[in-house]
Amino acid sequence: MSQFDSNNSTAPKPIEFDDVSLKCIDCGNDFIWTGGEQHFFYDKGLKNPPKRCKPCKKAKNERLAAIAVAQASGIKQRIEVIVNCARCSNQTTVPFYPSQGRPVYCRSCFLAMNPHLTAENTENQPPT
Repeated sequence: MSQFDSNNSTAPKPIEFDDVSLKCIDCGNDFIWTGGEQHFFYDKGLKNPPKRCKPCKKAKNERLAAIAVAQASGIKQRIEVIVNCARCSNQTTVPFYPSQGRPVYCRSCFLAMNPHLTAENTENQPPT
């Protein structure tokens, strides 16, 4: 009798996965991690659930691909990312990709939180 016989009570039972709602770390929207996707993760031995919804994952992969192409061709790429300030919620741009879980501030909020930067910059700048 093989392990695949229907009468074998020791045969492994298939694992069933229910759909789970997760929050995207990039856009903050909820997305559904389907049972089929969870089964794929299980089959591949992946331990962590996805962090990004499909549109944000696609956008991240496109950014990484563009960076790789630019690096391979020797082109220095200038990055400009649109973000919302963690303090005043105004939209601003920054010249870097924000790190996961770290706040990003607009220029005015950053300088308000670090007044020593404005005092040092005006004192140490050469006269124009």
